[in-house]
Amino acid sequence: MASGILITAISSGSGKTAAACALMAAYQSQKKKVSACKCGPDYIDPMFHREVLGVDSKNLDLFFSSKDALRREYAKHTAGAEIVITEGVMGYYDGMTMNSDAASSYDVARTLNLPVILVLPCKGAALSLCAVVKGIVSFRKDSNIQGLLLNRVSKSLYPRLKQMLEEQLKEEGYPIPVLGYLPQNEAFCLESRHLGLVTPQEICHLKDQMQEAGRIVSETVDLDSLYQIAQSEQNKQSGPGRQSGQGVVKDGGNQNRRKKDDTSCRQIRIGVAKDAAFCFYYKDNMELLEEQGAELVFFSPLETEKIPKDVSGLIFGGGYPELYCRKLSANKSMRQSVKEAVDRGMPCLAECGGFMYLHEEIEDKEHRIWKMAGALKGRAYPAGKLVRFGYVELTLAPEEETSLYLKQGEMIKGHEFHYWDSSKSGEKITAMKPDKSRSWKCVRIEGALFAGYPHLYMPSCPQFAQRFVEQCRIWRKKEEKKEEKETYVSRQGK
Repeated sequence: MASGILITAISSGSGKTAAACALMAAYQSQKKKVSACKCGPDYIDPMFHREVLGVDSKNLDLFFSSKDALRREYAKHTAGAEIVITEGVMGYYDGMTMNSDAASSYDVARTLNLPVILVLPCKGAALSLCAVVKGIVSFRKDSNIQGLLLNRVSKSLYPRLKQMLEEQLKEEGYPIPVLGYLPQNEAFCLESRHLGLVTPQEICHLKDQMQEAGRIVSETVDLDSLYQIAQSEQNKQSGPGRQSGQGVVKDGGNQNRRKKDDTSCRQIRIGVAKDAAFCFYYKDNMELLEEQGAELVFFSPLETEKIPKDVSGLIFGGGYPELYCRKLSANKSMRQSVKEAVDRGMPCLAECGGFMYLHEEIEDKEHRIWKMAGALKGRAYPAGKLVRFGYVELTLAPEEETSLYLKQGEMIKGHEFHYWDSSKSGEKITAMKPDKSRSWKCVRIEGALFAGYPHLYMPSCPQFAQRFVEQCRIWRKKEEKKEEKETYVSRQGK
């Protein structure tokens, strides 16, 4: 198993992302093969890791995955890496609910047996920092916090803070080393990472910024000691699903896989919208679709004229269509090709931003109305507030007998996070909060189209992905028969 650490903090905004990305850049400069992970359902940081740092990244989420599945996924993702840097989410113990550490960074760390490095913001504090660290470390006996990184600290103050923290913590029975610091510097300001990372100029600027951040921490952080912590024997222990030669089972051991025959196993081309407007995809979803025989063909609704040739299905992920309304609307040929494909019954999955694009119209934040694909009736509009946020369990609504992808009695997990709403959000699916405190109707299912605001995690219900790919095969066969018939009629006419 690859050497790894988890970077955490006491809360969001403490510098986890800056520290994690700077460390990735620093180890890359040492020519080490780096792999990255992100706790929780967030798409943005893994996208930043891939696009800017060039580091393969995936989500680690204990709401979406069982503990054993997470161990298998982590081992598969990190195979061949020399060091894996996992970025935590929120505060270290913050889980799915207010009073639970379930699915928190702590939960991930103990599941994967990862040494933990605590990023400690130090501006405006001194001895109080010891109380904070002691509280975090002692809150759970197996916290496994093995080092500290001080954030927003000057070069002159650092030696005194380091000495004070190490001495005080040792007296309290917690001999935790301070491994370095992040100074106040623009290289560590990453607020722009959520804006789509669209143009080559933006990406180039961010790459330069991360190289500078990596250069700085190479001087201010003890990278060798950090690497030794990552290589600790505790981190080398093998857990369930890590034995060599053990296959990755995406569905928790379900043996009811489809039989592999020549017809059902042939690859089927599925178009996946991917550009600045549609950029939110889980790596696990893409891999699961490929395992089912999908050849993923990426295209840009912003830049290309039409959907790719010979695709038998379409996927529109989440992203930022509201920021690119003008350009999406102006690409009339793409909008028409999408509508024509959906109208012909081509299977289509659309999530959040992709769902918005399929509407007749999107209203932007200035309340201007823009024409979109028109595959779905209705308008997406800014709600002026966060409409939905958090994990959801999705089941077919009780009044629905069945659907092509999800059957009664089945559940697929996902999450929602959106400030835009729809005049027709759909009522085919019941979304339930994990603690069962609230539920609501969502998602539009129209034939082979499944579209709504929830982001799906397909490995939680692998038959969903299997059925989607199979529907794409069925649609392709129908199209081929139709083409054969048209060719025959044409020849007869001659």
